[in-house]
Amino acid sequence: MSTITFKAIGGGAEIGANSYVISADGHDALLDCGLHPKKEGREALPEFGLLERAPEAVLVSHGHIDHCGSVPYLMRDFPSLPCYATNPTISIMDRMLHNSVSVMSKIAIERGISEYPLYTHSDADAALRRCHGVHFEREFDLTWDSPFRASFHHSGHVLGSASVLLRANGHTLLYSGDVCMTHQELMAGMSLLDKEIAVDTLIIESTRGTHEQGSEITFEGEVKRFAVEASKVLLGGGALLVPSFALGRTQELLNVISRLQATGEIPDVPVYASGLGRAMYEIYSKYSDLLRPDVVLRPLQEYNRIGDVWDGAIRRELLRRPCIIVATSGMMVENTPSALIAMEMARDPRHAVFFVGYLDPDTLGAKLLRANVGDALAFELDGPPIKIHLTNRQAFNFSAHAHREDLCKLVDHIAPKNVIFVHGDPDATAWMEKNTSSLYRKFIPSIGETITLES
Repeated sequence: MSTITFKAIGGGAEIGANSYVISADGHDALLDCGLHPKKEGREALPEFGLLERAPEAVLVSHGHIDHCGSVPYLMRDFPSLPCYATNPTISIMDRMLHNSVSVMSKIAIERGISEYPLYTHSDADAALRRCHGVHFEREFDLTWDSPFRASFHHSGHVLGSASVLLRANGHTLLYSGDVCMTHQELMAGMSLLDKEIAVDTLIIESTRGTHEQGSEITFEGEVKRFAVEASKVLLGGGALLVPSFALGRTQELLNVISRLQATGEIPDVPVYASGLGRAMYEIYSKYSDLLRPDVVLRPLQEYNRIGDVWDGAIRRELLRRPCIIVATSGMMVENTPSALIAMEMARDPRHAVFFVGYLDPDTLGAKLLRANVGDALAFELDGPPIKIHLTNRQAFNFSAHAHREDLCKLVDHIAPKNVIFVHGDPDATAWMEKNTSSLYRKFIPSIGETITLES
């Protein structure tokens, strides 16, 4: 039987530029090809120098930039390389990759990073022409002479997100991608793989490995808490900012808010959504048949456009009356719409900021959440620190990542021979390794380390 190996070239014991090489018989398949969210320039790329040869294909689990953002860069070097993803993910990648070029071009000017943009709009278009959309659960060959067969399976994270089942020479491997085990407002939870499929190796995300999840915390419970706290802000004459990832959190939270307004649980005030989140909403509308069958996606026209938040007068006008603003970025990176709106809010204790997703500890969002009244934070790159008078800053558990107890249950459901823990901080991957059965061969890969997988 042939040897199967695994090598992380990004996203090992970190939430970074996720990219993993699976090798069999001199052939390589690449699982994801992302950009590191906390690094800049070429340092944000996976370590492509660790590739021993051209991959025969790249399989993208979903459209978040930390999973797909390097595809145009890689395919510029390997122009015949095919990329496979689900049909909605291809549509999402089109918007996300072009937005990435625009963001990098802007950062190049703001921060003087000569390496940016790492690729151009033309590179993104060329890469997208080599991307092939595949239906869920349809098995396919990567190339005509490939030892690999692959299929995508619903992972519950965001629209189009998938776990990847990869078979080669008697070895079956499942890459979880990012997973959510429970139902969200729009997305159904992960579809568990049939137990009759014997998985030899499971590569599993560990994002929330450091987050305790009490059994009393439920999605609907958080919705009710959000309604109560939002009503206090709005009835008190303040505006509510919800920093949110453009893909996934924005569409979910807008529909949560609409439901709560329809039932009278929060006041019927104007709701605003920022640009890229609106573009993703259009794709959710196009593929609404892949959402939960018991929900109806509200029309995008219900939500107002935010406008040019780089104009201080527009920000101040936005906050003159009670409203709800759902804006990127979810972690409130400096100079993004959510950061600029929060900068305006920081001076007025009537307002509130509710965080609804993962916050990296080093980001502005996490710093604002932890800040004391009177502390000063810079919301703009090279901008002056602003003293914080905003008292109402809260976090809600609307994460689209499975909590650690569910991840452990998933490992036991799959019951593989080998488990590789990725996409998590060192403490998170260590917790996952410690709290899963000793029956499995377990690995926390370092970048460039080759792991031989037993069948």
